[in-house]
Amino acid sequence: MGKEHISRRSFLNASMGGAVAASTAGEANSQGLEKEKGVIGTGLKEELQYNVSAIQVSNRNPENRSEMKGNTERMMELAELAVVGSKPFLPVRFIVFPEFAHAAPVYEDAETLRRKLGIEIPNWHTEKMVEKARELNVYIQMGSMLETDEAYPGSLFNTSCLVGPQGILYKYRKVNTWIPFEVHTSPHDLREYKEEMFPVAETEIGRIGAAICYDWLFPEAMRQLTANGAEILARVSAYMDPFGATEPNSWWTLVNRCRALENVACVV
Repeated sequence: MGKEHISRRSFLNASMGGAVAASTAGEANSQGLEKEKGVIGTGLKEELQYNVSAIQVSNRNPENRSEMKGNTERMMELAELAVVGSKPFLPVRFIVFPEFAHAAPVYEDAETLRRKLGIEIPNWHTEKMVEKARELNVYIQMGSMLETDEAYPGSLFNTSCLVGPQGILYKYRKVNTWIPFEVHTSPHDLREYKEEMFPVAETEIGRIGAAICYDWLFPEAMRQLTANGAEILARVSAYMDPFGATEPNSWWTLVNRCRALENVACVV
């Protein structure tokens, strides 16, 4: 990142901002990310401070590809509300949506899911989210959708894209699928898989990586993201309170905090 190196020791501001119904649960605090100011001999640093919005949704689960459009349009509305709601405070620069926000595995077998909900990336949904990111000057970790890719015939991935003003910065495919509920393909199981399983994007607000829900129970997954340079880790998850986020059984929150501590990283 050169002159605009981001310190991994400092943390993001968490924001409820406008449409936000779920915060980052304390993993990202109010110290802000720092960037070097580049003033020779002074040692002064200019803080890069911004809010992060973790947005919960109550979308209807589509039964076919044509029904996904309404979910995407609603998420674009929520993104705009989050940015507008934060204007009196710090600007929102990073927005994270949940797993399956675009489409969930509502059918029990992979073939039906591919036929009715499988979609290639890029597509209309990613294009619209890129347009919204450009309009709002934010980075958006999209909710996941069920992806097909002609490079891997017969496979179906649970995929979340990071988009920004520049376009799609990466797509993350869930490595640790939640068997037996999830019948998608793990890229780890494909011998011919040549792409980076744990991609990281370098941005003006920090180096961002993501993993999906069950992935986070395995420390090695987050370790690989930070080994690849990630400073900000997004947990794209379909997990719901009170099944693990409420005391005394708040293991879900505990896992998030452990991954932040283990990797000296910000967690959203």
